[in-house]
Amino acid sequence: MNLSPMHCRNAVVAAVLTAWALAATAADIGQVKIAKGQVTIERQGKTIPAAVGARLQVADIVKTGADGSVGITMDDDSLLSAGPNSALSLDNYAFDSTTNQGRLDTSLNKGTLSVISGRIAKQTPDAMTVRTPNAILGVRGTEFVVSAND
Repeated sequence: MNLSPMHCRNAVVAAVLTAWALAATAADIGQVKIAKGQVTIERQGKTIPAAVGARLQVADIVKTGADGSVGITMDDDSLLSAGPNSALSLDNYAFDSTTNQGRLDTSLNKGTLSVISGRIAKQTPDAMTVRTPNAILGVRGTEFVVSAND
């Protein structure tokens, strides 16, 4: 089979675009730095263990069991720590490391969450929110703790 240069170029362009699209939809946004007890990540309908070093993506839900706790470092250096029986959804994340502009939106469906904001909130104080079943917190400071009960 003899392919013309045009067919080869089109095949290469298609492969590059496919790889770029897959990378864009599954971009890593942070990682698990500490995991104690039962800690899992729900991603696209699957549950995977949240081992130290596990990379996180938008739409992941990090859950801890009765004996679990997790420490997460986002790519903008925000630190998120969830205690036992917590469910934290990483709803939206965008970060430009050159300008420190971005957005971080999470939902604490249950449990406890401690946050030390990173470069996103320091650059643009209203660019970070935490939703709970009863409230939406706009982050204005650098450190806070929130609890959401069942």
